Amino acid sequence: MFEGIYAAIPTPFKNGKVDEGALIRHIEFLIENGVDGIVPCGTTGESATLSYKEHEEVIALAVERCKGKIKVIAGTGSNSTEEAIELTKFAEKVGADGALLITPYYNKPNQEGLYLHFKAVAEAVSIPIVLYNVPGRTGVNMLPGTVARLSEIDNIVAIKEATGNPNVATEIIELCGNKMTVISGDDLTFLPLLSVGAKGIISVTANIVPAKMVKMYKSFVEGDIEKAMKLHFELYPLSKVLFVDTNPIPVKTALNFMGRMEKEFRLPLCPTTCENEEKIKAVLTKLGVL
Repeated sequence: MFEGIYAAIPTPFKNGKVDEGALIRHIEFLIENGVDGIVPCGTTGESATLSYKEHEEVIALAVERCKGKIKVIAGTGSNSTEEAIELTKFAEKVGADGALLITPYYNKPNQEGLYLHFKAVAEAVSIPIVLYNVPGRTGVNMLPGTVARLSEIDNIVAIKEATGNPNVATEIIELCGNKMTVISGDDLTFLPLLSVGAKGIISVTANIVPAKMVKMYKSFVEGDIEKAMKLHFELYPLSKVLFVDTNPIPVKTALNFMGRMEKEFRLPLCPTTCENEEKIKAVLTKLGVL
């Protein structure tokens, strides 16, 4: 259901508010460059600092702009199960193609708590659910065995696996077979995950060079591994520098250099150092983006 290149989009801000104009222009840029879909209101979209109303507005706008063109997987996760249910119901109501739900952060539920959380959300809606495992940001690691249990629920269809460890993806695929699509959540290990059976990526790098990310994926799928590897190594410095500081600080900085959005963040996120800005600019220049 969800395969290919999905861009995890930042939420542009201007003077403290969501910059809808910049958001629309960025979505159109991604559509024009051939991505398969976008993910608004995820980690890259600073979802933790969006108000409930802003969350709904960004999802609704994304669905409206992408309808009939590309898919939208709306970020609707929360460390409150009730809030996650409400946000997912809204995404379903406005026509999102799927919902991305992060493991509950800070609460640190055990594996049974994780299972019950996602089960409760899935049973409250009919929209396809994409699980999201990123223990480096949440402090919680959802084990492959728990993913396998969740794969038995009809509308839980995929997982964004962002541990950066191909062994984890391999074990999930081994346990779940075709009941669960594995999507990479880490640009640096995207190609290795494809080699063990992942079907795509929810990517930060795709915000900057969407066409090249699409080309790398298509090259792999079409069997041109040499071309896919060449693009992997070409884009590796960009994927690396986009995590030189906390995501989405570097990608927003890069998009600002490209004239696509303001370099504005919601506290507690703030601008990166001048040294990091120079690193980002140097990589963009070498790639011919600037």
